Amino acid sequence: MSKSLAALLLLVRFARAVAVSGWQTFAVILKASVGERRSPSTELVRVRFAPMSPRGAALLGCMVSLTPGTTTIDIDMARRELLLHVLDASDTQALLAGIRRDFEPGLVTLFGADR
Repeated sequence: MSKSLAALLLLVRFARAVAVSGWQTFAVILKASVGERRSPSTELVRVRFAPMSPRGAALLGCMVSLTPGTTTIDIDMARRELLLHVLDASDTQALLAGIRRDFEPGLVTLFGADR
């Protein structure tokens, strides 16, 4: 895949992730304040990421933080791990799968470890 196509797909996938996560975060906040009136189960989660340069890892961390409901706390390049704060930890496996599916392929193409 060309770098131009990878960048375009990454941008589209990121925009979709922001929109979907925005609605999901809105629902969590609404549940906590109007509906069930219980706080969401927040959690700190470690997620390994594919081999990529420090720039790619930093961009991955930024993309995750810009997606509503998640914040990157730390990037460990030696272990290739992100430490994330997750607002709603009810389905962290789906969150992690989404990061790997939507963000990693494009970032590896653009910022793979050999770049």
